[in-house]
Amino acid sequence: MKVKLLNVLVVCVVTLAVLSPAILVFSMVWGRHIELVKAQNLTCAVNNNSRANDFLAPQGESLTYSHNQTSISTSKSHLKTRNLTAVEQYQLATILEWFFLITPICVGLGIIGYDKYIAYRNAIFREQVEMLERLWQESIEQ
Repeated sequence: MKVKLLNVLVVCVVTLAVLSPAILVFSMVWGRHIELVKAQNLTCAVNNNSRANDFLAPQGESLTYSHNQTSISTSKSHLKTRNLTAVEQYQLATILEWFFLITPICVGLGIIGYDKYIAYRNAIFREQVEMLERLWQESIEQ
């Protein structure tokens, strides 16, 4: 039973080690894709707002220009905060990857160590039983 459990743990660790880079790359690409979609939506919203402002308030071109500059600076600061979030997501993914990689290894080593300890205790117990049987045989012979 324990050998089967150890084999299952080894298979899980090897599978995780093989698939973890692909999972990490997929999560990074997906995160970049989500950032790109948000940036495109933000750009469309800024363009729509500037067109609406041009249509509603055609009094001065300088007013529209300053509003567009404000919108662009706001969108740039939003993208900078999204980049920080992507770095944090990468760090979290790395930490989780190591956690999921190390946990099965530690469990497997714990099982192996416990089996060795049980074998050691069993050997000591047999030696003690043999010694007691010899003493008992000697006491019967006397």
